Amino acid sequence: MNYEIKYEPFPVLVMNLNNGEEVQCQSGAMSWMSPNMEMQTSTGGGIGKLFGRVFSGEHAFVNKYIAHGDGMIAFSSDFVGKILAIEVKPGQDFVVQKSGYLASYGNVEQSVFFQKKLGAALFGGEGFVMQRFSGSGIVFFEIDGYCEERQLAAGEQLILSTGYLAAMDASCTMDVQTVKGAMNVLFGSENAFNTVVTGPGKIYIQTKPISQVAAALKPFFPTPTSSSSSSN
Repeated sequence: MNYEIKYEPFPVLVMNLNNGEEVQCQSGAMSWMSPNMEMQTSTGGGIGKLFGRVFSGEHAFVNKYIAHGDGMIAFSSDFVGKILAIEVKPGQDFVVQKSGYLASYGNVEQSVFFQKKLGAALFGGEGFVMQRFSGSGIVFFEIDGYCEERQLAAGEQLILSTGYLAAMDASCTMDVQTVKGAMNVLFGSENAFNTVVTGPGKIYIQTKPISQVAAALKPFFPTPTSSSSSSN
């Protein structure tokens, strides 16, 4: 298998598979493919896996594509940004934001990653659950905007605004820090909570979370109004 990621900031992942090779992706991710690719839809490991994906913001079912002869398949990103490829190795698990998974190749296991602390679960902006990938292979995931990569040493911390954490090594931990000062919270035009990530490990920061884009565009959309009808 070989792959190419191109056309940023509207990225597409193009994979060339040899006979018998297969790739797994979230339901609906395929953009185009050669006619010798066979699709198989499944729960990806039983009812438990199905509910785990739904809980972490993904589609309930997964699609697997198998090449019968040399084949090609392409996957496009849902939003303007980047597609990143991360190699997963035994003992080096990787955590991705909900809805960030695009596709994977190899013996990759997908599971639910629960935040260890209640504060991170309720207010971190990255959600109560994220997605954990383990095993051996390559995971392709989506970044909103561009990507800033930071390697944190053991005990080193970085504070991120809500929604900016796209992915991290499973060796990192997350917590939530309340913005200090009532004036800052009420009039600072920032979130009341920040995400605090502690190393060791690498983190991936997205520069334009889709939630921030939606918030910026909201004032330009008309406010829905209710209409009433009268009867004679």
